[in-house]
Amino acid sequence: MAASQAACEAIWMWKILVGLFGQMMDPTVIYCDNQSCIKLSENPVFHDRSKHIDIRYHHLRDCVVKRIMMLLYISTKEHDAYILTKALSKGKFEFHRDRIGVADNPFLVEREC
Repeated sequence: MAASQAACEAIWMWKILVGLFGQMMDPTVIYCDNQSCIKLSENPVFHDRSKHIDIRYHHLRDCVVKRIMMLLYISTKEHDAYILTKALSKGKFEFHRDRIGVADNPFLVEREC
């Protein structure tokens, strides 16, 4: 469901950029830590176990088949979005903070009394 929502947002941005600049773009890469989701999106065959999935989420499969989207696996430990959604230890927080390019504010200097 999260990958489907991300695909909707990416398609919206893709349409804006194509409309503004008028050139075709490479497929949008969505990093996902759910291997089942990736396998279902790559294989267009309906399975008995996937029949419970709501029809509105099958558009992700169509986007992958049409090469609009690409789903790539990323392990849970390397998922940078967790800095915004999970309580992390100081070490993990600093690791993800550095990966997304957030720097310390140079104007906030600790003053000595």
